[in-house]
Amino acid sequence: MSKYLIINADDFGMCRGSNLAVMDLLKDPKSALTSSTIMAPCAWAPEACKFAKENPELAIGVHWTFTSEWSKYRWTPVGTKDTDSMRDEDGFFYHESDDFEKHADLEEVRKECIAQVEWLKRLGLNPSHIDNHMGSIYGIETGRFELLNVAFDVCSQYGLPFRFPKTFTDDQIGNTMLDIKIPLEAVKGMLGQVVMLADAKKVAIPDYLMPTEWGGPQDESYENFKEYVYNFYKNLPDEGVIETYMHPSIETDDLKGTSSCWQRRVWEYQLLKDPQTKEYIESLGIKLINYRDLAELRK
Repeated sequence: MSKYLIINADDFGMCRGSNLAVMDLLKDPKSALTSSTIMAPCAWAPEACKFAKENPELAIGVHWTFTSEWSKYRWTPVGTKDTDSMRDEDGFFYHESDDFEKHADLEEVRKECIAQVEWLKRLGLNPSHIDNHMGSIYGIETGRFELLNVAFDVCSQYGLPFRFPKTFTDDQIGNTMLDIKIPLEAVKGMLGQVVMLADAKKVAIPDYLMPTEWGGPQDESYENFKEYVYNFYKNLPDEGVIETYMHPSIETDDLKGTSSCWQRRVWEYQLLKDPQTKEYIESLGIKLINYRDLAELRK
């Protein structure tokens, strides 16, 4: 089996800086970025959808958003009714995934999933796939795996691939970006059922989901970060379809006003923009694909 890599840009539409980066990377044939997903509740989603409409050949999907993590920049459900279980005391989405999982009513989540897809479609998006902001619909914070049933039902309704891996590796279990809070046995116990559910509902999913991490020497400089990511690519699983994701952004005032770790997103943009990155990935015998390609591979 061949080795394929999807590199997705999450948070398209979150701020102007994110939009500028993602639009530039997706249009640049020398960049390593292959796909992206739009946050429907966020202020810059209309511009992201306009770009997607003007470039229908690109793989741009929906970044289902049920959390609003920043302290100064918050957002609310797209739906206008039946959303109370997803709102905090101020009326916004909860900051963290565990609070969303604990409080969310499944039918309200289903309606919000559909509302976000339909809103972006009205703005011009022909979605290629669906994924999820902060993994809130995975149930991995509290073990509420019934949320995944909702996710697969709606993905099946639209005939779209979904970000959820067929296989969990030891590296995934310990990955701080995935932030799995439940025991390994519980994850392994539900994984086979999820894969069967995806097959039954004809929802294409990748074989692996392998996010990069922060919190080590890669934080100290762009050069360290680049070295870390190249080593990460070198040590990916030997075969199958692997997805990894980043949050690239141009350095803008709205990004800096939103995130205290904005520099990381700027480095991710620099890394994906650097032609050497794509060349290095291909030199490892890895074929870069997008989510539209994944849908074709799974037919």
